[in-house]
Amino acid sequence: QVQLVESGGGLVQAGGSLRLSCAASGRTFLTMGWFRQAPGTEREFVAAITWSGRGTYYADSVKGRFTISRDNAKNTMYLQMNSLKPEDTAVYYCSAKRDSNIDYRGGYEYWGQGTQVTVSS
Repeated sequence: QVQLVESGGGLVQAGGSLRLSCAASGRTFLTMGWFRQAPGTEREFVAAITWSGRGTYYADSVKGRFTISRDNAKNTMYLQMNSLKPEDTAVYYCSAKRDSNIDYRGGYEYWGQGTQVTVSS
């Protein structure tokens, strides 16, 4: 059974940092990604990473501030978030798909339950 479990969310002041983790089990995914959803908005793409970790893709809104990585030995993906802004406040979701097209923001088949990130001004 496929399972994605996020952790690491919390409350942080603007300019601060948080590191999210996503533990995966059940199968290997060629592409994993992070999405987020703020209240009253649609879920939006944040970042994606290939199985090898050498390919990454970011939304413009987080480029230069967030870093996605993965440790396949631990079946875990990470999102290091620096220079956080109040507009980064959202529920962050881990996701995964079986194809390797990280530039395509769709096609994600598996989702975690989400972890709340709140950035205060």
